[in-house]
Order: sequence, then structure tokens, then C-alpha cells
Amino acid sequence: MPNISNIPKNRNSEFVNKIRISAVSYTNTKPFLYGIQHTDIINKIDLSLDIPSDCAQKLIDDVVDIGLIPVAAALSLPQWEIVSDYCIGAVGAVNSVFIFSNSDIKDVTTIQLDPQSRSSNNLARVLLKNHWLVNPKQLSNAPDYAQSVDEKTAFVQIGDRTFGKKQQYKYVYDLSEEWQKMTGLPFTFAAWIANKPIPQDFMDEFNESLKYGLDHREDLFKQLPMRDDFDLVDYLMVKIDYDLTADKKKALYLFHDYIKAL
Repeated sequence: MPNISNIPKNRNSEFVNKIRISAVSYTNTKPFLYGIQHTDIINKIDLSLDIPSDCAQKLIDDVVDIGLIPVAAALSLPQWEIVSDYCIGAVGAVNSVFIFSNSDIKDVTTIQLDPQSRSSNNLARVLLKNHWLVNPKQLSNAPDYAQSVDEKTAFVQIGDRTFGKKQQYKYVYDLSEEWQKMTGLPFTFAAWIANKPIPQDFMDEFNESLKYGLDHREDLFKQLPMRDDFDLVDYLMVKIDYDLTADKKKALYLFHDYIKAL
């Protein structure tokens, strides 16, 4: 067991000897989960699966020690540290983070934001202001946000709920692709971030577990139900780019700067 004596314990937690981790529950995280579940690290952690916004809130509230959180949420942490060489990222189109619309983005008057998202809503805001140079009304709590109530209403949607949906709308904007057009950089949607110091030996073992999952994606595919309307193999092997490269880190901090300027 790693030495975690320097990690504050939650008095109400029964997992006093385990590091608490929250991971996003979407399909793009499944290679990471495969690695965690098929290596000994699973015996050293208390793992919960959450939607991105809840994953972030758990880290902010110190309910967990490490989270695969939307990178925008790091701005709400008084202390944070990236603890892995891997992330949820993309070089160009990611095929699961979109603005859907029935009219050109230049003509959109209202945009409804995704209640499950932090980073992607902020990415949409950054692109609207700096890339498309438009300022539509933004709705955070639309009753049925994933519908265009009129021709000039668009909406942000992320994750598995977007699979097979591109054909349903006249205008579809892949936000990672648009970010690359604007900046020339890849994009980092979520990273493994801690809210306190984590022992290096644990981080090394955790990193190896994530790598194990990425190296065994072909085995994962044997367990996943395939879809006729969405290529899951292409999504997890090509569209999602898991290495947290220097350019992805550069994009992460640039994105933070754009958010602060909103």
C-alpha cells in the first residue's frame, strides 16, 4: 500500500486507507476504467462514476482526492495538480462535443447549455466570443435543453447522448475541431487532477493502470455493445486522444486564460 499519511482523511469515510477517486461515467472513460478494474490499483482506491459536473463538484468539495474532471473546474480549486500522463483530449474533431443547430451559428440568437457540462459550456462561450464573434443569449436551465425550440435556438451537448445525432441537425459544430481552427492546438476536455499532494508511488502505479487500459482497448471492444449509428472503435482509438502532450497542456492553460477573459 502507498503511504497516504499526508492525505487528509474524511472522518465519515469507511475508506480511510484508500484514495478516493471520481471518474466520468461516459464511454470515452471506459479504457481508463478497464485498466483500473484489471490491475491491483482497484484494491487501493474508492472509485465512483459520475457525470462531469458532479465529478468536478466532488473534487471541489473534497469528497474525493482525485478526479477525472473537466479542466475548466480546476479554476475553482484553491490547490490542484495533474497526476497522470493521460487525459480525455482530441486533436481536431472529437465527435462527442457539439453545438447542434437548425441555423448557421452566426444567426443563432439563443444557445442552451448542457447541464452535465462545465468545460464544454465554457468552450462554447469562448468560441462564440472569440471564434465566431457572436453573442447569443445563453440559457443554463432550459426545461428541455436538448431541443431547438425555434430555428435560431442552438444547444450544447456532450458525451454519449450525442452518439448518432449528427444527422438530425442541419448545422453541427464539433467544438474541439473549432478550437483547433481558432488556436492551432489540440484540446483537453478532462484531466486526472488532485486537490492535495498525492504520493508519487501511488501516482506511478495509477498511471500504469491507465496505460494498461489504453493498451488493451481491443479486449475492451469485445465487451462493448457496438452501434449501427456510431463507430465506437474509431471514437476510442482515433477521435479520443488520450496522451496529455505538451501541446494539450498548453491548450489547457490557454483555455483557462480565455475563460478568465469571458
